[in-house]
Amino acid sequence: MIQSSLVSTEWLAQNLYRPDVVVADASWYLPQAGRNARSEYQTSHIPGAVFFDIDAISDQTTELPHMLPDPIAFASSVRKLGIGDQDMVVFYDGAGIYSAPRALWMMRAMGHANTAVLDGGFPKWRKEGRTVESTSVTTAARSHFTPRVQPQMIRDFAAMRSNVESRNEQVADARSPSRFRGEEQEPRPGVRPGHIPGSVNVYYADVLAAEGTMRSATELKQLFAERGVDLARPVVTSCGSGVTAAILSLALELAGAERTALYDGSWSEWGARQDAPVETNLR
Repeated sequence: MIQSSLVSTEWLAQNLYRPDVVVADASWYLPQAGRNARSEYQTSHIPGAVFFDIDAISDQTTELPHMLPDPIAFASSVRKLGIGDQDMVVFYDGAGIYSAPRALWMMRAMGHANTAVLDGGFPKWRKEGRTVESTSVTTAARSHFTPRVQPQMIRDFAAMRSNVESRNEQVADARSPSRFRGEEQEPRPGVRPGHIPGSVNVYYADVLAAEGTMRSATELKQLFAERGVDLARPVVTSCGSGVTAAILSLALELAGAERTALYDGSWSEWGARQDAPVETNLR
């Protein structure tokens, strides 16, 4: 059992060839980044890593991006990757810490707690001169994976709309300050600028150190306190499409928060719905 939600490159190098450890490249990039995650994986990845495609392993019945799929579809996808109930899964991505926490959240929302994110990701692994390979893992031995949905980790529109009135849960928005304040247009057509009323802005990049690793628990506690987030109270994370929100979820956990959830539809859903109230230009 992985003892932390974050593992070092040294730990992974020492445990890379254990039969119960599965390494998964969960790289994903915004279109404007000009990067192809699957192509990069095929060119170079950590030895033995499978490719965890968060767009393919998603709800294909909605136009909202990479929404969590139903349990049966999710289980089928991860079984094909060779991920089973007894496996430790270590996710990494090509940006350092960006999309890997989303994959971590997906696994945990489906009841698989024995997962972690590689601190510093593939950039740190390569910078340290560690072994890479270009042989894609396309046919992994299928394993038995049992989905056990954890509804306390997931929030939908109805729950978020109700929370605007009750304020029972804090909402932390991982988008950039300018997007949070509604000072720039959203990248998705038909999505209004602004933020969920009552939410606070904790830009995802602020929880990361300059070298792309996660900040220390002490630093994270201080950051959340400065932004007005009470770690003793429930916190729901949100962002543009549910990816960087998961970075905040990971940071909150490392800081000591025990009651966190993620709004899966995030601003892609909220900003597009006319029945959703919006605030702008708050500093």
